[in-house]
Amino acid sequence: MITARAAASFDPQGRSVAAARAFVRDTLQGWGFSDIVDDAVVLTSELVTNAVVHAGTRAEVLCLRTEDGVRVEVADRYPERELPLQHPGERPYADPDRENGRGLMLCAALATRWGVEYTATHKHVWFRLDMPDRPVGTRSAGPVVPDQLLPLADSRVRVAVLQIDSAGTVSAWNEDAEIIFGHLASKAVGRPLAELAAWPQTPGTGTGIAEALRLSRWEGSYGIRGADGRVIPIYASHLRVRDAHGEPSIVCLLVHDDERALLQSPVRVPMDGGQLTESRPTDPFEIFIGSPAPDDLDGLLQRTVERARDLLDADSAFLLLATDDETELEVRATTGLPSTRQRFARVPVEAGTNRYGSARMPAVHEDLVVVPGAVPLLEATGMRSAITVPLKVEGRLTGSLGVAAEVPGRYSNDDALRLQFAADRIALAVESARLGELERLRRGSLSFLVEASDLLAGTLDRDQTLALMAQMTVPTLATWCAVYTIADPASDPFLSYVLHEDEERIDGLKALLAQVSPPEPVRESGARPWPETSLAVGGETVVLPLLARNRVIGMLTLGKPSEEHFRQEILELAEDLSRRAALALDNARLYSERTAISRSLQRSLLPPGSPTIPGIEVEVIYRAAGEGNEVGGDFYDVFPIRPGVYGFAIGDVCGTGPEAAAVTGLARHALRLLAREGLGGPAVLERLNAAILDEGDRSRFLTLLYGELHPQPDGGAHMKVVCAGHPLPLRLRPNGEVTSAADPQPLLGVLDDLDLYEQTLTLDPGDVLLCVTDGVTERREGTRMLGDDGLAEVLTTCTGLTAGAVASRVLRAVERFAAEPASDDMAILAFRMPRQRDGD
Repeated sequence: MITARAAASFDPQGRSVAAARAFVRDTLQGWGFSDIVDDAVVLTSELVTNAVVHAGTRAEVLCLRTEDGVRVEVADRYPERELPLQHPGERPYADPDRENGRGLMLCAALATRWGVEYTATHKHVWFRLDMPDRPVGTRSAGPVVPDQLLPLADSRVRVAVLQIDSAGTVSAWNEDAEIIFGHLASKAVGRPLAELAAWPQTPGTGTGIAEALRLSRWEGSYGIRGADGRVIPIYASHLRVRDAHGEPSIVCLLVHDDERALLQSPVRVPMDGGQLTESRPTDPFEIFIGSPAPDDLDGLLQRTVERARDLLDADSAFLLLATDDETELEVRATTGLPSTRQRFARVPVEAGTNRYGSARMPAVHEDLVVVPGAVPLLEATGMRSAITVPLKVEGRLTGSLGVAAEVPGRYSNDDALRLQFAADRIALAVESARLGELERLRRGSLSFLVEASDLLAGTLDRDQTLALMAQMTVPTLATWCAVYTIADPASDPFLSYVLHEDEERIDGLKALLAQVSPPEPVRESGARPWPETSLAVGGETVVLPLLARNRVIGMLTLGKPSEEHFRQEILELAEDLSRRAALALDNARLYSERTAISRSLQRSLLPPGSPTIPGIEVEVIYRAAGEGNEVGGDFYDVFPIRPGVYGFAIGDVCGTGPEAAAVTGLARHALRLLAREGLGGPAVLERLNAAILDEGDRSRFLTLLYGELHPQPDGGAHMKVVCAGHPLPLRLRPNGEVTSAADPQPLLGVLDDLDLYEQTLTLDPGDVLLCVTDGVTERREGTRMLGDDGLAEVLTTCTGLTAGAVASRVLRAVERFAAEPASDDMAILAFRMPRQRDGD
C-alpha cells in the first residue's frame, strides 16, 4: 500500500542529474529511509543520466513510499529507446566498461526488484528497495542453572517504576525507586532521565539512552546514579505507551542487575502443537553476546568488549579489527580505557619478538611493565596485566580481543581459554558485520564520488575548483584540508587554499602551515604521512599527490586532530577523489590558458584604441559570443589613409577559431597597407580577395564593407564605399528617413575574378551612418529574425541622438529581441555628421 508519494520533473540538461539526486535524497531522508538512501541516489543518477543525456528528453522522477520500502520510477519521452540488444560477438549490456546498460546493471545489483515499462509516449524504468529488517529492542537470556547458584535477593524484591514523557523527562517515580536510588520523588520528577543514567556505551557508537527510549520495546543493563553519587547497576525494561491524552510516554521497570531475571524476557521457541515453552538457548554466541545481537557493527563490537570485561571481571577491554593486508590492527571498541585511546587508531600486528607481542595466538601478559610495548594500546593507561586472543575466520586473522586489569598477575591460562572460547563464538558474526559495513561504505563512497565528479565537471574556473576540492573533503573525509598547487615543474608548491570545519580556525591554520616547508611533491599515488606538521599543527596529517596528464600539479593535504586517525577506507576514498580533482584542476588550468590566448589574439585582431575622425562622431560596440574560448570572426577598423581622408571597414569571416583568425588578421592589416598605397576601394578588395584565395585549405569567405570618408568644413562628409556581401550600411537623416547607403556586391574568398565598383555618397550635417555585422541582423527568437527591416525600424527611433547613443540603442534592441543570449559575434559601427549648433 502506498503511504506517500513525491514527484519532480527535470529538463534535458547536465545539471538536472545532480538536481534529481538531491530530490531523491531529500525525499527518502524525510521519510526516514536513511538506510537505503545511498543505493537509491546511485540508481536515480544512472537512470536520469540515461534520460536527459543519452535520450535527450525530460526526466520525470516519482518516489512512492510503502510500509516496507520505496519504489522510484524514472520516465523519459523516448519510448522507442528499448533495452540494448546484444549482437553476436559483442559484450553483454551488463558490462561496466560500456555506457549502455550500466544503469540496468546497477538496478540488477542493488535493487530488490526492478523493471522497464513502455507506453505510447513514455518509457518507465523503476526499481524497488526494501527496508532491512530491524529487530525492536534488545533481549538476552542466561542458561538454566542449579538452585544453589541463583542470585541472592532482599526479603522483598523491589521494582522501581518510572514514567518518562515524550521529552525524556521523569514524570513519575514510585516508592521503590526512592528506596533503591535514594532520590525522593520530589527531587527526581522533572529531571531528564539522561542526567540520572550512566549509559555504558562509548559516545557516538551503538544505541544511547535517548535512542533506547524511542524504541517501542527495549531491555538491557545500565546504571543509575544514586543520591550519594554511586552508580547502581540495574536491569531495565522500557515500553512505549500512550497516556490518557494520547501523548507518547515510556514506562520503565528497573531492578538491581543481579535480579534481572524478574524482567528479562526468556527466549521462547515453538514446540509441537504450537505451544510456546521456555527453552535453554543452545547457541554459545547468544549466551555470550545476548539475543538478538546488535545488527550494526559498532553496537556488536561495543557489546562484545563490555561482555568480555564482565566475563573476566576486568578493569578494561578492547577489540581491534585487522586491516585488509593484516599488517595492522585498528581500534574499533574500548571500555574502561582513557579517551585518548580513540577508535581507528592503529597498532602493528607484530609488536615484539616473543609470544607476548603476537596477535595471532592467545597471550597472557602477567606484567606489562616487564615487557613494555607488548600491547601498544595499553601503554600509559595504568594497566598491568592483560589477555589478548585472536579473532579468526577460516584460519585468517580478522581481529584481536583483549581484557586488562590494573594489578599484575591477574590472569591465568584458564582465563585465556575462556576468552578465546568467547572470541571463537563471535568471530564469524563480527566478520560478517564488518563486511556489511564495508559494503555500506562502498555504496556511500560510490554515491559521494558520483556527486563529486558532477560538481567538479560543472566548473572550469580554477579558484572554484580549488574551493570545491576542499569543501568535498571537509568535514566528510577530514577535519581540515590544504591544497598546494605547482605552476610548472621548476616551481615550488604554493599554498593555494585552506579550509577547516571550524571557520574561525582557518586563518590560524594558514599561519601554522606557512611556518612549515611545503610537502615534497612525489609521483607515487596513495596517501603518505606528513610528520613535519605534527609540531606546528598537531594530529595526523596525510598528503595525496594531484596527478594529471603524467605531471604532479599539486598536493591535497588532509588532517585530523591528535585523538583521531584516518581509516583506510577514508584514505582510499580520498585517493579516488584526488585523481578526479587533479584532472578537474588541470582542465581549469588549460581552459584558463586557452581563454587568455584567445582573448589576446582577439585583441590583436582589433584596433588598439578607440577610433577617431576629427569633426565626425565615431562609436564602436563589439560583443563576442560564448565564454571567450573561441576567437570571433567579426572585426572592424577606422584608420587614417592620408591627410583629410580616413578609411573604415567592418567585416565578418565565416566561422571561428584559428582559421577564421588568420583571415581576420590578414584582412585588417592588408586593408590598411593597400589603402595607404593609394589604391581605390575596388582595387583594395580585389587584391584582398586574391590574398584570401592564396590561403588554400585555410581559405574562408569574408563579407566586408569598406569605405573612405572625406570630412567637409560644413560638418558633412563625402563617402566612397564598396559593400562585398555584407549587410548594407544604413543612413539616417535628421527627419527620420532611413535608406541604404550602398548596393550589394559579391563577397570575398569565393570567386577568382571579381568585378567590384565603388559608390559615392554625400553625408550631410546631422546624418548618421550605421554599419553592422550579421550578428545584429540575424538575431533570432524562434522563427522570427530581426533582419534589415527590423534594424531600419530601430534606427528610425534614433533621430537627434549622438553616435554613442545610436549604437547603444541598437544594441539594446538586439538584446531584447530574444530571451536567449546571442550565439553570434556582433559589431556596430556608427558615424554621425555633427551640425554646426552641436558645438555651440
